[in-house]
Amino acid sequence: MTTKETSETREQQLLYDWNLIGEGDISPPTEVELDDETLRDGLQSPSVRQPTLDEKLDILHRIEALSIHAADIGYPGADPVVLDHVVALATEIDKAGLNVKPNCAGRTHAADILPIAEAQQRSGVAIEAALFLGSSPIRQFVEGWDVDFLVRTTHDAVTLARESGLEVMYVTEDTTRARPEVLRKVYQTAIEAGARRICLSDTVGHATPWGTRALVALAVEIVADSGEEVKIDWHGHRDRNLSVINSLAALSAGAHRVHGCGLGIGERVGNTPMETLLVNLKLLGWLDTDLHALPEYCRAISTATETVVPNNCPSVGKDAFETSTGVHAAAVLKALRTGDTWLANRIYSGVPADELGREQEITVGPMSGKANAVAWLMKRGHSFDDATVDKILAAAKQSDHVLAEDEIMPLLSTSAPQ
Repeated sequence: MTTKETSETREQQLLYDWNLIGEGDISPPTEVELDDETLRDGLQSPSVRQPTLDEKLDILHRIEALSIHAADIGYPGADPVVLDHVVALATEIDKAGLNVKPNCAGRTHAADILPIAEAQQRSGVAIEAALFLGSSPIRQFVEGWDVDFLVRTTHDAVTLARESGLEVMYVTEDTTRARPEVLRKVYQTAIEAGARRICLSDTVGHATPWGTRALVALAVEIVADSGEEVKIDWHGHRDRNLSVINSLAALSAGAHRVHGCGLGIGERVGNTPMETLLVNLKLLGWLDTDLHALPEYCRAISTATETVVPNNCPSVGKDAFETSTGVHAAAVLKALRTGDTWLANRIYSGVPADELGREQEITVGPMSGKANAVAWLMKRGHSFDDATVDKILAAAKQSDHVLAEDEIMPLLSTSAPQ
């Protein structure tokens, strides 16, 4: 029996999974790709520091280490410095033999399209042009656009990009508040002009999972009617904190690729957090990715953008696999004493820490029991007796926080065996 088969057998024996009830009503995706937007859309966050080129190159390699399929490497139409960075990142992909496929964002305007073509020519690496245009009635009203303008602009932009040697992903902004008849016209126009990807954008984080499914179903119908081989992307924001479930709903409904940013950075409250999306895809069995590189990916982005990782950030935060609660710690300690890390990583965790190269951490605080002190001392190789454990626990109960190492060490009993 293989290790995987053993793990699956144990899960069936020790875990009753209510998630399997009704799972058959959800269509699993036939294809799952990811597009990492950290180096472009993520950098639109008003709170981030703009990374240096070296930091961007490091993040690019972290993206590759997670087998993420594509990455938006910048907006070369913004200014010459960004254009040079895009060229350097694309060149690195070729030089280092990376598998990640680059794309660049741009408006449906020659001033943005031609710099993408220049970056492709200078680097010698194929770069997909992600050309975006507002599509919702509220945007049309504010800009003074009519549907004829949208159709004409779409045709001219995609045609120019294709004539410039670029593959095109045509992106409608604010798709989740756009009228279906307008979407049908602009997508049909983009496909006829040569776009081989269309992207549905939840630009303001408006969508619900059922709205997402309905929208993707429309896109699937439009693509089928075109008779062309066109892939569908989903780009989400988390204003309503629904971005991850919306991405899963989009894949289930027929989208081929979904977008995200490391640590969920991006405009306003941010984009779909790539780390949480990856963990869920892995646990669903929709993507078989080794996630051991995920903590370093997040640390690199945190450092480069000066984005603080919240302690309670799922999977990668400091507290994600830490407990200072007595009952929880006692159960984890019992599992650890058997030497069974599989058990220890699942007894009080829905996300197995070892899948991310992390481990359970037991700390000592006001809500702790004796098991917390015992586990803390055992992990660090300290000998101890009952008096030591009682002294540490008493200090924790009088504290208003989890004890740090320099608060525990002076409490070790001199009578404890050495």
